[in-house]
Amino acid sequence: MGPSDLDGVMEIEKVSFPTPWSREMFIEDFHRDFSDTLVAAGPGDEILGYAVCWTIAGESHLLNIAVHPARRGQGIGRALLIECIRRAARAGASVIYLEVRAGNVAAQRLYRSMGFEFRGIRKGYYTDTAEDAVIFDREVRKSDAAG
Repeated sequence: MGPSDLDGVMEIEKVSFPTPWSREMFIEDFHRDFSDTLVAAGPGDEILGYAVCWTIAGESHLLNIAVHPARRGQGIGRALLIECIRRAARAGASVIYLEVRAGNVAAQRLYRSMGFEFRGIRKGYYTDTAEDAVIFDREVRKSDAAG
């Protein structure tokens, strides 16, 4: 992901989340050496989805991932998640964490299919809706570095 991708990223962000990240939040991540910012692009460089993942001190955290609503169910989210895991492995992480809205059943199904395991609930985590967050994690293996 780079500055030229932000219009497409922001379009997806705004239709995917009740409280979207700001453009500035994405720009800040471009300058963090522990941050991986990814896009999935289609024909004509159309932004189909994106992900932001941090890897620090042997742990990785998936902070944000979304796919354009018209492109969901096509494996784009899975591909982005695989790439985040691959980068975490290459950066030396042993585990990857994430939080997901309790009501986002489709995302939870994807995470479970990728080997993530339920670890707990953060009550009222999302302050915009007071929705609970479901915590998942997954071991990152050396074999994940190959993608």
